[in-house]
Amino acid sequence: MFTRLLFLFSSLLLLTPLRALDASLSFARFSSPGLHYVEIYLHLAGQSVTYQPLTDSTMQAAVDVLILFEQAGEIVKYDHYRLNSPVAEGPLDFLDLKRYALDDGDYTLAVLIEDAADSTNVREYRTDFRLAFSGEEVEQSDIQLLASVQRSDATSPMVKNGILMEPLPYQFYGRGVNVLSFYEEIYGSDTYLGADFMVSYHVQRIRNGEPVDVLIGHKRLSPAPVVPVLLQVDISQLVSGNYQLVVDVRDRERQLISTKRIGFQRSNPLVDAEYLEETLAQVSLDNEFVGQLDVKELRYALLAITPHLPQGDVSLVNAYLRDTSNLHAQRMYLFSFWARERPADPASAYFEYMEVAQAVDRLFQSGFRNGFETDRGYVYLKYGQPDDIVRNESEPTAPPYEIWSYNKIDLTNQNNVRFIFYNPTLAAEDFVLLHSDVIGERQNPQWQMELYRDSPNDHPDDYFMGLDVQDNIGRRASRLLRDY
Repeated sequence: MFTRLLFLFSSLLLLTPLRALDASLSFARFSSPGLHYVEIYLHLAGQSVTYQPLTDSTMQAAVDVLILFEQAGEIVKYDHYRLNSPVAEGPLDFLDLKRYALDDGDYTLAVLIEDAADSTNVREYRTDFRLAFSGEEVEQSDIQLLASVQRSDATSPMVKNGILMEPLPYQFYGRGVNVLSFYEEIYGSDTYLGADFMVSYHVQRIRNGEPVDVLIGHKRLSPAPVVPVLLQVDISQLVSGNYQLVVDVRDRERQLISTKRIGFQRSNPLVDAEYLEETLAQVSLDNEFVGQLDVKELRYALLAITPHLPQGDVSLVNAYLRDTSNLHAQRMYLFSFWARERPADPASAYFEYMEVAQAVDRLFQSGFRNGFETDRGYVYLKYGQPDDIVRNESEPTAPPYEIWSYNKIDLTNQNNVRFIFYNPTLAAEDFVLLHSDVIGERQNPQWQMELYRDSPNDHPDDYFMGLDVQDNIGRRASRLLRDY
């Protein structure tokens, strides 16, 4: 049975086309007397799943979920079930929580989620983890970030000790969310501490790869075999950025006994604007790096940050680029952009980024525009260097094309995603984006039809409904896409 399931899972992955079912998956490890287990949290974005009508006014979606725990390539536990959305008038996000008891050891967790109404709409996750609770010292569970907390008498996997705790999807706190709630458990404090102890929590902002404390709190607790910790932290004044939550266990002398941490992202545009306004009020641009840039350099610098512009700023920057007479506005925006990115040292942030932008410009120079304005340059600056690039120039019925693979993209919280670029005009190195499964990027179900347009005999009769072309020995794009 296990061998057949592994073959089924591998086959499904090989058949996975480029489409983006938007799902957040995370897990946490816990212990209880005589039992160690993993909780898996799944959140589905309703807009990315196919809803089917039930009545004139209601609809419902469903996904099929396959969960595998592997050790040394062998499946040791699996689950396969269907998860239904709530019945509603329109698409709603929906979620699930599953618990699996496991022996201590090293595991690979593999999860495949498939839209029950569209077998081409799938998402796959794979990660390694270790489950290890020795019981010979004070230990902590993983930290669980929460979207909401409320008292409940319901019987549900999300209810612990009379509290309904909804997991936070994507480890992301957006606009209007002003409280960080988290849950964890502490084990063995009765045996190895025997007295009241302290839990200290730190919210740290990640700057230049280094954590900096921005919020600190403490809570005194009494020892017990299992001590549940449920705390809430005011994050209303945190600016947008990358953070981590660190939870320390300390004894009565405040010596560190154990620690856990988890990363998260914060978006807080209102506070960003207030902070920026205060910063700019104290700045003379003549004395800053932007004051030394001429017209050409300003334009180049503004174009280079295009992949990272907030959506609401795109039209504003375009207006600045058209009005070459207002250099002060261009300098003000460029400085404010880098002041948001690195308030303590915007100049260093600018110069470090421009080194990368200039390298990308040279790498993807097409002769028609800056290299970072090409589709490949834009993707490179926005998402970073791909983990793998496959280039093919030898297929007789296709123009040159490249497949870029990313193991993980933090910006969209996606794993194992790809971009396909091709050069239909054969002009220099001017490759354009044909298709991607990254959220927010171009998704083109007919990408094979366009790539192999010079082989019309292999196309289906209905161009608009046909998604694939006939495979043959010289046609490799689909196979390469599956293999990388």
